[in-house]
Amino acid sequence: MGVMLSLNGKTFDSGELEARGIFIPGLQGFIEPGVKHSYKLAQDAQPTLITTSNAGIPAYMTNYVDPKVIEVLVTPMKAAEIVGGEIRKGNWTTTTEQFSVVESVGEVSTYGDFNENGTVGTNINWVYRDSYLFQTFTQWGELELERAGEARIDLAARLQIASALVLNKFQNKSYFFGISGLRNYGLLNDPSLFSPISPAAGTWATLDAAAIYTDIQRLYKQLIVQTKGLIEASTPMTLALSPTSETNLTKTNIYNVNVYDQLKKNFPNMRIISAVEYATDSGELVQLIANAIDGQETAEVAFNEKMRAHPVGVGASNYKQKKTGGTWGCVIKQPTAIAQLLGV
Repeated sequence: MGVMLSLNGKTFDSGELEARGIFIPGLQGFIEPGVKHSYKLAQDAQPTLITTSNAGIPAYMTNYVDPKVIEVLVTPMKAAEIVGGEIRKGNWTTTTEQFSVVESVGEVSTYGDFNENGTVGTNINWVYRDSYLFQTFTQWGELELERAGEARIDLAARLQIASALVLNKFQNKSYFFGISGLRNYGLLNDPSLFSPISPAAGTWATLDAAAIYTDIQRLYKQLIVQTKGLIEASTPMTLALSPTSETNLTKTNIYNVNVYDQLKKNFPNMRIISAVEYATDSGELVQLIANAIDGQETAEVAFNEKMRAHPVGVGASNYKQKKTGGTWGCVIKQPTAIAQLLGV
């Protein structure tokens, strides 16, 4: 047997090729003459391994790291939007706010040339609110900063974003619920608010569009009663409720008109804003707020310090920074201009 060759997918013996006139000088085989007749050698192409059997590569070499950072979502912060914006009062050294409530009083009497009856006056009360300062720390080490950088993550910047978000979330919560133990109240728990009315026929999830619209009409009527007729249907108002309750406003009546359409037609200047805080422990709450009465705003959310960044503290191989905020909660100036419906 000569040397075996493979050409174009066919196997030939060199002796056979020579017989056909094909001669390749210097052609050699690498099988010992004594065993070239045995086919066992062809089945022993791979000798016994001295390393661990492995036909792959390190898994990290086929791993793709997406450069886009996916941020965990947080619930919307709607308190300032509901009352029409937030305002700064004082600064971080301010501990107490006081504002005056002035009431005009007087009486008339029958006219007479020499009568001196009838008089007018004014009654002034002072209302107080307390501020509340809160803080959080941002801290990072040199090694963790470098390691995060290997993953293309700007850790220091992400921590700054987190600190701003944490302060803002707490600020928004204080606008809704105030601070316990202080004269600092929220839009949902101010003691001056009128007690809420109850739905006429049950929860909105079980009611049709007509019944839901009737409940909102009742809420508007309650607002009329509280304000003694100071508002009307065209008055700019805000209907505040939870996202779950808001979905029921899409229900339609027998004329294929949904609750949104009815509200827009009958209350042309009404805004509808949803916030998760209206899903309270006592049930789904709805507030109808007249934005202002006679040019005086109904409520305002206020802070004395939005975010104060203190100096960065430098350690042996780490850094930290304190950030401070301050809140007055929600100052309700016209509690009669807020009607409430609980249990929808």
